[in-house]
Amino acid sequence: MRKQRSAAAAGQAWNVYSETLAPDAPGMVERVRAIPRMLKATLRGEYKGMSYKTLGLLAVGLVYIVSPLDAVPEILVPVVGLADDTGVALWLASVLVRSAGDYVRWERGGRPKVVVGDIID
Repeated sequence: MRKQRSAAAAGQAWNVYSETLAPDAPGMVERVRAIPRMLKATLRGEYKGMSYKTLGLLAVGLVYIVSPLDAVPEILVPVVGLADDTGVALWLASVLVRSAGDYVRWERGGRPKVVVGDIID
């Protein structure tokens, strides 16, 4: 079971990394630098590419990692306890890096005010 989780985590990390290598795609450093701008633009309502639901899940994931309370405590089962925190951290990183890439593309495109599918009165 741990081998499957490790393989899945490695596969997801590779997918995110390979996205940064595509031609005209934002690089890893550019994406990481864009994360604070993306979060601010999302909270201000300027950027519609990240929902408040996703933002809330990221906040819950961060609290889970920092919190001393765990689904699988490190004290009782050290390896599995760290593995669940690592899984959440990998998920957080992959969502942020992938979303930051979309945000940088959005910025490069001139920051359109209308998102396809939005209803305009």
